[in-house]
Amino acid sequence: MAKTVVVFHSGYGHTQRVAQFVAQGANAQLVTIDADGNITDADWTALDAADAIIFGSPTYMGMASWQFKKFADATSKRWFTSAWKDKVAGGFTISASPSGDKLSTIQYFITLAMQQGMVWVGQPSMNDGTINRIGSNSGVMAQVGPTSPAEDIPQGDLDTAKAYGERVAAVAAKLRG
Repeated sequence: MAKTVVVFHSGYGHTQRVAQFVAQGANAQLVTIDADGNITDADWTALDAADAIIFGSPTYMGMASWQFKKFADATSKRWFTSAWKDKVAGGFTISASPSGDKLSTIQYFITLAMQQGMVWVGQPSMNDGTINRIGSNSGVMAQVGPTSPAEDIPQGDLDTAKAYGERVAAVAAKLRG
């Protein structure tokens, strides 16, 4: 079984809810990036030991949150030593608008993974109006209204997140094989 870690920042609880479903699907450890953009030394150790890392952030102003970007910048120490080379990677995001420029956030995660030498896993589910209703194959995109609580995230988005977590963990297990 591959060890998977979901590392994410959540400003208002929405990204955390999606992260919980991704982690449930992947049987993964959750690592929360705090409000100052930091994680603990134990969290870095967990990420370094993982076979797969799934990135998560809300999409704010067309990009990942500054807290996630601070975390990403801190991964440069891993980049310098190729510490995350050949790990499996994936990502997810949520915003208030149907588009919300979420693709920019997913592409940021893909670029981060490629710089680290990681292997990106896409989201293959077809849009059936419930599962992958936003139609993203690059990663998971979720959406809920700007004044809606995290509990209002559509179940299809959460089911997509769980299935994606399962997929990332399964690919990591195959590659580890």
